[in-house]
Amino acid sequence: MGEMGSVSVDLRRGPGPLLDYLPEPDGDRLAEMLVAFANTDGGTILVGVDREGRPTGQVYPEELEGALQAAEARCTPPVQVSWERAEVADGVVIAIHVPRSPELHSLDDGRVLVRAGAENRPLTGPEIRHLAATKSSGDFEAEVVAGAGREDLDEALIAEYLEKRAERGQPAHLPVDDLLVEIGATDEAGHPTVAGLLLFGRNPQAFLPQSGLVFVRFVGTEPRGEDGLAGYGRREEISGPLARIIERTWEVLLEEMHIGAVVKGLEREERLEYPPFAVREALVNAVCHRDYRLRGRRIEVRKFADRLEVISPGGLPGYITLDNIVEEHFSRNPRIVGGLYYWGYIEELGLGVDRMIEEMTQAGHPPPRFRATPYSFTVTLSNLVVRAPVPAWARSMNERQAKALAYIQEHGRITNREYRQLCPEVSAETLRLDLADLVKRGILLKVGAKRGTYYILK
Repeated sequence: MGEMGSVSVDLRRGPGPLLDYLPEPDGDRLAEMLVAFANTDGGTILVGVDREGRPTGQVYPEELEGALQAAEARCTPPVQVSWERAEVADGVVIAIHVPRSPELHSLDDGRVLVRAGAENRPLTGPEIRHLAATKSSGDFEAEVVAGAGREDLDEALIAEYLEKRAERGQPAHLPVDDLLVEIGATDEAGHPTVAGLLLFGRNPQAFLPQSGLVFVRFVGTEPRGEDGLAGYGRREEISGPLARIIERTWEVLLEEMHIGAVVKGLEREERLEYPPFAVREALVNAVCHRDYRLRGRRIEVRKFADRLEVISPGGLPGYITLDNIVEEHFSRNPRIVGGLYYWGYIEELGLGVDRMIEEMTQAGHPPPRFRATPYSFTVTLSNLVVRAPVPAWARSMNERQAKALAYIQEHGRITNREYRQLCPEVSAETLRLDLADLVKRGILLKVGAKRGTYYILK
């Protein structure tokens, strides 16, 4: 069990991306959280806080210590944690930081839990075997790279990372060299790890040649042309630290996806072949989650006339399958993922695949196709248009508001009374707020006053 200390940092920032709340100490619930967090990607448990983030004023260090001891007794092997407290206006909040563990943890009743969204999910027998066989692969990124020294890390890159990290609410709280140790970029002696070299190395490919990327644009829909020769029109080998690989590949993809522009009102709107978020997410996921142990294979981005393929060396990590890839999250390389998250290349951990699907379908394309083998994972985006794209303004509204917009498109306008007739089971105040929200977002224009008020498309 870890030691408690005074806290001067953001309690929500722990050693991993997961976050959960426990209104008051509870040994059984805590045991489940510890096992699930340790088996997944690690994170922070806030004790004395409800799910809205409000302190309950119902937690004391002595109670927490007893609950932690009871929880640890149920975990096999024990989960190593650290914890800290903060005085707040309504009482005390305690943060338990749970690192991702290279070991497989279970409860005393035999259950092996992982984190699935906001729930602790027990694994099936096959899932347990697969997780046990692959869990230690994350240790590779923590290995020291033979022959590499502190001088092989780029100070400008480190400074850029620290600046971006601070912008994300995590300012450096240690000297640079100590922080590099904490995030797993170097060992105590300053020797770069695989993760450190990939994130901050001056020339990572000198030590890890498999860490680059190859982009190829093919002329048709097959790798070979009609004459049987290589059918590509552009090929680029992209190297450097991971941040630069993402940036340069993204530049190339933007050049290749650009299909013109349209002018709407006074604004010029660029037209791209694929939704930018979906493409960028596929690229960043490949860089984050590929198996860097596999030598001789680089990430491949292949652009065909009818599709875009992003091929990442290494099968799906941990307990992730094609069936649960949307709902669940497990990182093969948690240190790399953490680094790129704080750098700003990952918008929100664990929510990318479902949004990738949403962006593709809203743009009128088929959803992405995923293909997994023991040694590779492929995301395929098709540029086929199967339905009319959903207007941008319609993508972030509730079902009631969508009804109102459909009504206006048919009748030209809508009144408060007509909206209430559309949604009779909803309170008048909720409907008023719906319309006010659409006005605030510039989608509707409010015309008239009091009983003569009606709304039209702006």
